[in-house]
Amino acid sequence: MAFPIFWLLILSIFIPDANIHAQTSVKKARMGIQSTNIGFLPFHVAYHKGFYREHGIDLEIIFMSTAAVNTAFMRGDLDYSAAVNGIIQTVVRGAELKILACAVERPLQSFIARKEIRGPRDLQGKKIAGSTAGGTATLMADMALKHFGLEPGRDVAVVPLRENRLTAMESGVVDAALLGVPENIIALDKGYNEILFMGDIVKFPQNGFGASVKKIQESPDEVYGMVRATLRGLVFGLEPRNREEVINIILKQWKLTDRRLASEMLRYFGRGVTRDMSLSPEGIQLIIDLARRDAKVFQPFTVAQVVDFSFLEKARRDLNVTRQ
Repeated sequence: MAFPIFWLLILSIFIPDANIHAQTSVKKARMGIQSTNIGFLPFHVAYHKGFYREHGIDLEIIFMSTAAVNTAFMRGDLDYSAAVNGIIQTVVRGAELKILACAVERPLQSFIARKEIRGPRDLQGKKIAGSTAGGTATLMADMALKHFGLEPGRDVAVVPLRENRLTAMESGVVDAALLGVPENIIALDKGYNEILFMGDIVKFPQNGFGASVKKIQESPDEVYGMVRATLRGLVFGLEPRNREEVINIILKQWKLTDRRLASEMLRYFGRGVTRDMSLSPEGIQLIIDLARRDAKVFQPFTVAQVVDFSFLEKARRDLNVTRQ
């Protein structure tokens, strides 16, 4: 009997306890997300599939308004911010932040109007729901109106709202609104009209995340793990063979019971997603210039001053994800 016990003791020395190792190697990180938009699907896929934990990150995703995300992020209460537009707005004001990756290169938002508004010509004199001043929905509303040949503020009023924009339209506070997914699908099911899908007219980077330069310099391994896990979530979500599992994740994350709605949300996601989390420099420069104009900052900013895609490039190589 001594012989087996001896070898059991030897094995216990050389084979580490996997559970103990996992518990001690996982580090807590917090990310602020300002929307339930389907464009954040790669984050939720990565979370539910355990990709962040596999990279040693116990990620806590906290939903809050864009303003709250920006405040908490700048105060150091968040490790990562998913408010891409907010990051750029603070960078042009002098903050040392970087965008690390973006999942969506075309806005997954629809210009939805009340039932009696059939087309752009019916918008004259009406009120459109935006978001906060300089927020993404407000910028999108301005772009849509100019695309229609209408001048924001003169021909059509853009109303900044913090409340649910679909609710505001249903209650008659506004006549139209920029709605993300799934609110646009729900509105269409209720008989409202989609005047325009914004992704058809503009490239506008959204649904990514960034970190402070300090975080990048002090925790490069963690930052890489965040980028790599999120890219894995994107790749998994786009693989046709994973479709049913991804729909199940959507049902769980968005607390839905309607499988048809979840399937339609996934279809919309495919309309604007970037296949490798890369973005065109033109799209990034557009949002930089819009942020500068809104902040009345005259100093020019380049794409390189706003993004750091070095971690993404490494993750692409490691995962063998080809550039689109």
